[in-house]
Amino acid sequence: MAARNLGSAGRVAAEPPTAGRVAAEPRIETPEADLDSPPSSAARSAVGTPPSSAARSAVGTPPWAAARPAGSLETDAAVADAFLASAVGGNDAPKRRRARFHSLEVAEVRPLTDDSVEVTFAVPEELADDYTYLPGQYVALRKEFDGQELRRSYSICRPPVRGSVSVAIKRDLGGRFSTWANSELAAGDVIDVMSPQGTFTSGLDALDGKHLVGIAAGSGITPLMALAHTVLARSETSRFTLVYTNRSTRDVMFLEELAELKDRYPARLALHHVLSREQRTAPLLSGRIDAEKLDRMLEVLIPTATVDEWFLCGPFELVQLARDELAAAGVPTAKVRYELFTTDADRAEPRHGRPVVVERGEATVAIEFTLDGLSSTVESPVSANESILNAALRVRADVPFACAGGVCGTCRARVVEGSVQMTENYALEPDELERGYVLTCQSHPKSDRVVVDYDV
Repeated sequence: MAARNLGSAGRVAAEPPTAGRVAAEPRIETPEADLDSPPSSAARSAVGTPPSSAARSAVGTPPWAAARPAGSLETDAAVADAFLASAVGGNDAPKRRRARFHSLEVAEVRPLTDDSVEVTFAVPEELADDYTYLPGQYVALRKEFDGQELRRSYSICRPPVRGSVSVAIKRDLGGRFSTWANSELAAGDVIDVMSPQGTFTSGLDALDGKHLVGIAAGSGITPLMALAHTVLARSETSRFTLVYTNRSTRDVMFLEELAELKDRYPARLALHHVLSREQRTAPLLSGRIDAEKLDRMLEVLIPTATVDEWFLCGPFELVQLARDELAAAGVPTAKVRYELFTTDADRAEPRHGRPVVVERGEATVAIEFTLDGLSSTVESPVSANESILNAALRVRADVPFACAGGVCGTCRARVVEGSVQMTENYALEPDELERGYVLTCQSHPKSDRVVVDYDV
């Protein structure tokens, strides 16, 4: 297949060419310095309001694109309404739900670029309700390699479709999971897939006249693919602007799909490809995005006053840069959602649930947690300074977690007694913190007894 041109000046607005137990008020400490540092052990990040400091062309046409008549806004809107009405949280803002793994069969593995694939899982009807999702959410995949369990989270890249979940996986140098997925995963294989999670989405019940903007790099495009398609199909007066940066045309994931989406909504989708190692006609779209370039884009291409919501997705450096520049431009943080992507190779594999020896006479902390209505208690040595998640996994293997880096929010629980210190938080919203929620993978007891509830 011939490579698709990234665009021409003639295209409208296109670029050139988230207990029921009565107890004392829990105390949660979140050190400013810890919130400010990037996640070091997450394959992917989470969502929500940011902490205050903190080629190949695609092969073929995806089923969700082929199944819908081009230009049929009425059909698209009806389909979107039907799916979203049954999705998590209905038509309201997404609500967090318990994460559960089920074994799903791979229906298709489709090449996207030389180093990325789209993986589609078939969801049986008896599990369909567990896998309803909103655009922008993600799933975690689980597999054992030589006796070691690895979990990786990937954003869902297609708009909501009952009975199917698709993710895109980009191979990272030295990344064990992503390399396996790109080279060995095939149709017919069965893998554990977590039910969809995340709040990296829009309030989809009031999109008329809204302008949403996405800024993405590399595999950060995946949640925005689902979001852009859903937003544009759901409202005939909505607009979506996408700034997508890659090294070269060969590295652009979903190249054909993006071009087709642009052709379908020429007046409402503004698509700006920025290439760092390939010259474009417009200087603004060539080279790495730095503060100067982004400022110019906000001035010329995306006046901030016209934007209702911002979605930032990619590596920490780009997301932080965009947050800083938007804040400097006066954009309220409530309008900005972000998702951090770190590479498979960047993370060390923590030994969750590892044995901890309690010496005679050693001081311990009692950690009680409730999960699926059952309460368990584990003693943790004060000297170990272990996380609540690690301690809980020693007595309950089904305690939910995915990234273990403070970014995905899967291990969220509410502190109902005692005090903890949370070292990193890239997932919880301010209102969740105020209500006592913590990320158990990052929370360490600071009192003699701590009680948390995963069910609330």
